[in-house]
Amino acid sequence: QVQLVESGGGLVQAGGSLRLSCAASGRTFSSLAMGWFRQAPGKEREFVAVISGLGFMTYYADFVKGRFTISRDNAKNTVYLQINSLKPEDTAVYYCNADYSSGTVKGGGRYWGQGTQVTVSS
Repeated sequence: QVQLVESGGGLVQAGGSLRLSCAASGRTFSSLAMGWFRQAPGKEREFVAVISGLGFMTYYADFVKGRFTISRDNAKNTVYLQINSLKPEDTAVYYCNADYSSGTVKGGGRYWGQGTQVTVSS
């Protein structure tokens, strides 16, 4: 079983930056592909980014457009999402996701965190 705990969300002004973190339990972190999803009010949850177990491969949703960067530190069992140039439309609950395949994570893997709220004011 893998447990995921997100942190780093908050209220930020448009144009600002945030770094979200997701800490994972277990001793097999480097075998897990890790991803981020988000869900805005009244909208469906959507894929944001995924990173492979050893960090060699990353993939992003089209809307990211260079503003988001996913990274991981396997020594700390943690994955990060750096978000720059925040826009009000980035307001959402951001969820960490994990599974043993990057392809699976793109569609939503089996392990989910509880989410962290990001609110961007204009």
